[in-house]
Amino acid sequence: MNFFRDIWTSGRPVCSVEFFPPKNEDSEKQFLLTAERLKGYHPNFVSMTYGAGGSSRDRSIGFGQQLRTEFGYEVLPHLTCVGHSRAEIGSILDEFADRGFKGIMALRGDPPQGATEFKPHPDGLRYAADLVSFIHQNHPSFALGVAGYPEKHPEADTAENDLRHLTAKVGAGADFITTQLFFDNADYFRFVKNCRAAGITVPILPGILTAVSWKQVSRFSAMCGSKLPAQLAADLERASGDPAAEEEVGINWAKDQIIGLLKAGAPGFHLYILNRSKPALELMHRLGEELGTDFRTIPRAEDKNL
Repeated sequence: MNFFRDIWTSGRPVCSVEFFPPKNEDSEKQFLLTAERLKGYHPNFVSMTYGAGGSSRDRSIGFGQQLRTEFGYEVLPHLTCVGHSRAEIGSILDEFADRGFKGIMALRGDPPQGATEFKPHPDGLRYAADLVSFIHQNHPSFALGVAGYPEKHPEADTAENDLRHLTAKVGAGADFITTQLFFDNADYFRFVKNCRAAGITVPILPGILTAVSWKQVSRFSAMCGSKLPAQLAADLERASGDPAAEEEVGINWAKDQIIGLLKAGAPGFHLYILNRSKPALELMHRLGEELGTDFRTIPRAEDKNL
């Protein structure tokens, strides 16, 4: 069995963390420091983002390889359809395989900066489901993750059509779903229920962002189509202007979210950390304190709907 498939059957909460490739020397130092500090919490795997049109391709592959070889992480690189022909995608997949990556996060990808809509390469792939199918046919050993949107993809006209697209991705060969960020667990539980009713049986890993500032969370919520609960908005507004107080609000909210998710049977959680170690480390520490042990050793609850 592939590593990325085995972790879902261990009965323990799965933890994954998303990195993005640094753009300059200062951000590289922060990236490496974060990777080093998070090592002690032993995430099951980490993912590495991939810029629009492959703009960060070399950095994504290079830093992803560094996370594997220097820090011992299992790395799941992102791959998108944007700007790539089928031949180019095939070449990238061959490189991923040669470098020892075991899984891929297969995404359609966002339009390049300045573009208002997604346009596939003339000899490329239009949908994430097409990319999943292409990978599955050409590199069947890769475990495949895809994205899910608890509150609907911003471009989808209806939640029903969005779910149909997700069902197609899973049917094409996806092994698990990682959700876009959300701040209300009810949205995740509703999403999982709808997925199960549609026949989707793969694990659905909830994506969590620690809201460390009012400005940050407002920007991400608008970009991802995620609503901000009134209580979180009020707490962040009260703390606005005090970075330590804002961070405290965000860490506690994320902690309560994750504990609620695990207790209800979620398979684990995925952290969008923006290459920042401090909030992620403090969040992990508080989870351990609240749960009375290393959260990774806790058998997760059984819930047939999750």
